[in-house]
Amino acid sequence: MSASVSRTWPVPGPTRAAGPDFEALLGKHGFAAPVRGRVTTLQINVGKLCNQACHHCHVEAGPKRTEVMSPWVAERALSVLAASPGIELVDITGGAPELCPSFRRLVTESRRLGRRVIDRCNLTILFEAGQEDLAGFLAENKVGVVASLPCYLEENVDGQRGRGVFKKSIDALQRLNALGYGRRGAGLELDLVYNPLGPYLPPQESRLEADYKRELLARYGIEFDCLLAITNMPIRRFAELLQRSGEYEAYMGLLVNHFNPAAVPGLMCRSLVSVGWDGLLYDCDFNQMLEMPLGAGPRTLFEIDSLDTLAGARIATGSHCFGCTAGAGSSCGGSVT
Repeated sequence: MSASVSRTWPVPGPTRAAGPDFEALLGKHGFAAPVRGRVTTLQINVGKLCNQACHHCHVEAGPKRTEVMSPWVAERALSVLAASPGIELVDITGGAPELCPSFRRLVTESRRLGRRVIDRCNLTILFEAGQEDLAGFLAENKVGVVASLPCYLEENVDGQRGRGVFKKSIDALQRLNALGYGRRGAGLELDLVYNPLGPYLPPQESRLEADYKRELLARYGIEFDCLLAITNMPIRRFAELLQRSGEYEAYMGLLVNHFNPAAVPGLMCRSLVSVGWDGLLYDCDFNQMLEMPLGAGPRTLFEIDSLDTLAGARIATGSHCFGCTAGAGSSCGGSVT
């Protein structure tokens, strides 16, 4: 597809999240405005369609959403990936990414290109109609699974994600374990994701991981590799929940007051580029949900030949960035420090 197509591509204006000035605080601690280093991760958000509608979801995904990546955009993403040798990891997310018709094409072609691939899976998707072979497909292609499980207690998970989600999640994890996921030596990586159940920071990741491993093994015979503790971002659905409960200002104060300078060098946006279901480019998935385009450079996949050229570009920031630098720091890969 010719790059000239991008001339009519819709590009949103820059939108900053209202609140404290993130870059001003960086400056007080001696940091310059963040810029991207070498790009090693391409995160592809294939859309907002999901079989769940979780309270903490920064994507506002759900069963009624219609935004889904077209084959045209998916093929362009693969073309740009092929021309970007610096990309080591393809991180596919959503919504429930598996509901996108182009999901399996993105997986198989990325693997053919020799890239690591992870699927951000909500686990219950394994039991949706048409997904009966999903677990086997992921294992066959050696796709890493990053699975959401905000607690090892049923009442907490169902309270955040919906009635019956915990039991399905446990059944899904047992199915993945049976295929070798999370088992030592199998080469099939299974990581779990913890999100706090309310407006507070995650506990220490390593200590929580030990609790998860002990409880899941004892209760259900489940094994996994790592636990990723991710801070709830004060945007979209979670921000609306905070505003309705009158806790938004207090939560922002918590994030600002727990700013950790040690988390700044490891911000995920320094090595990641996010692409939306419509082909627009962003500095991270959170900026994508706020429609904040790249801080510098092209705006769409159709204006770029290689993601490697984005090294050194300015990164767009907003007050939500305090969520990535509070406490131990937070990224799509868990704690930063």
